[in-house]
Amino acid sequence: QVQFVESGGGLVQSGGSLRLSCAASGSTSRLSGKTMGWYRLRYGNQRELVAHIAGSGTSYYVDPVKGRFTISRDNAKNTVYQQMNSLKPEDTGVYYCNGFPPSWDWGQGTQVTVSS
Repeated sequence: QVQFVESGGGLVQSGGSLRLSCAASGSTSRLSGKTMGWYRLRYGNQRELVAHIAGSGTSYYVDPVKGRFTISRDNAKNTVYQQMNSLKPEDTGVYYCNGFPPSWDWGQGTQVTVSS
């Protein structure tokens, strides 16, 4: 089992930036080869994929965040990051990380609130 601790969220104004971190612990020996993703929960709906990154570093972004978000990873630290720039009010939500597709229990997430 792998556990995730997300951090870095906060309250920012529209156009601002945040950098999220996701630290993994537990059975992480094969995590470096696993595609990892950032997800978000908005408006009480289901978690939706925001971006994912393969063990090789190849990344994918959903259209609404392309050009604004950057996902990265540090396999030595078992940590995945997401730099979020030019934030918009519609980016408001709780952000989580997990495998892609999700493979483990969800962490607590980190709240991102973007004011207009």
